[in-house]
Amino acid sequence: MFTGIVEEIGLVHSLKKYGDGIEFTVRAKKILRALTVDNSICINGVCLTVVKRNKFDFTVQAVKETLSKTNIGLLRTGSTVNLERSVRLNDRLGGHLVQGHVDTTGTVVKIITLESSWMYTISFLKQFRKYLIPVGSITVDGTSLTVAHLQRQQFTVAIIPYTFEHTVFNQYKLGTVVNLEFDIIGKYLESITKYK
Repeated sequence: MFTGIVEEIGLVHSLKKYGDGIEFTVRAKKILRALTVDNSICINGVCLTVVKRNKFDFTVQAVKETLSKTNIGLLRTGSTVNLERSVRLNDRLGGHLVQGHVDTTGTVVKIITLESSWMYTISFLKQFRKYLIPVGSITVDGTSLTVAHLQRQQFTVAIIPYTFEHTVFNQYKLGTVVNLEFDIIGKYLESITKYK
């Protein structure tokens, strides 16, 4: 479980095929202090398991299922990624409950630069509209955000300077594919009402 509060931006150092998956190594600093093999790590909103670790980086493996639902397969050597370690039960929950189980991907369709913030509009598949509400929670590439505006199959989030500087939002361009995880509470409510 994660909170959607990105701790650090990592750098993809190397990638290699691993059967029908990909093994990739990520350079980091801050999170390495308390990261060990077998730990869960959230990379761009995807919960993965650390399989190797050394002084400068760690390695994870993404299997076919993960590659089919996320933007992880689009990463290349030199790509920057959002990183968050799993939450401890005695930590503050700074964002919202994030599982690291990506529901789908979305596409950045509009970026507006304002005087002291940025507005990003992201399109998504129609079947996921039911999980979004105005000023509700959304996770974009592992970042916990609030839906500022919602129109049909697009939502807009406001990014403050701190978030812009400390996440990969500053790398986004029109057409960038991002990972989306919708609020778990809405998904459970749907299941309860559908199968009661």
